[in-house]
Amino acid sequence: MESILIGLVPALGWGFQGIVMQKIGGTTANKQMGMVLTALVMSVFVALVNPIAWTPALVAAAAVNGIPWAIAQILQIKSFEYLGVSRTMPLTSGEQLVFTALIGTFCFGEWTTTTQLALGFGGIALIILGTVFTAFTEKSDGDDAGRDAGAYVKGIVITTISSLLYVAYATAARFFSVDSFQILLPQALFMLAATIVIAVFVSRGESKDGVLGREEGVFGIKSWQNMVTGVLWSVANIAVLFSNQVNGVAVGWTLANMNLIFATLGGLFILHEKKTPKELRFVIAGMVLIALGGVAIGITKLG
Repeated sequence: MESILIGLVPALGWGFQGIVMQKIGGTTANKQMGMVLTALVMSVFVALVNPIAWTPALVAAAAVNGIPWAIAQILQIKSFEYLGVSRTMPLTSGEQLVFTALIGTFCFGEWTTTTQLALGFGGIALIILGTVFTAFTEKSDGDDAGRDAGAYVKGIVITTISSLLYVAYATAARFFSVDSFQILLPQALFMLAATIVIAVFVSRGESKDGVLGREEGVFGIKSWQNMVTGVLWSVANIAVLFSNQVNGVAVGWTLANMNLIFATLGGLFILHEKKTPKELRFVIAGMVLIALGGVAIGITKLG
């Protein structure tokens, strides 16, 4: 039971992360840079308590973990602009659950009994159906119809690419057989390096005062304010790495992605994202289906 509770900690952190991020504002680069700066600070503290034994495998795992994460995260933040938090989070959670569950099963042999396979693949089926539901959108009328459809397609594509890249982040430590707490600082260094490169290019098109601007530059005020978002992400990150060790990737990542419940409700009721009555019913139904699928996969831990 304790391992399951540990696995739910990331759901809280990541669930409120997108909501806080949207409330603070700033460019896509500001939002990610704030998260990475906090991750670096917290990983340094962890490294002081748990000194790092540097090995080629650890560096490789950190690179495979950190660089794809930086790309995936910036894409996910961008997708908030096209789909909103209440649609992006259930969609990305559903996709990540399917991808990581399959990798956990076929690469790491985490489901071996008939019961585990039945529950696991049954859960995946529910998640896929729920993901289709959350992606539902009604056709718009009028001059903005084409623009809305274009934004919707962009959001779906960006979210799916982001979800695929998150798989590397979720499984790197397990694949390279390195300790989760050993990887935190190397991971954060790769995340920071990749984010700086990405942020420079993103800021050119989004920042009102340039790459080095005081307000929205790469290291501008909005980046430092978004370190609050980084606290939520860092706590969730540490917890999910530990959870993947004690619960396995399939279950650990499934429990973490229950963040969709907090993120979806927060997007609807805190950020007041607009949905037609029909879209709202589909989003809520999809969220329930994904949660049920996640529970089914979680039960495989007990099987």
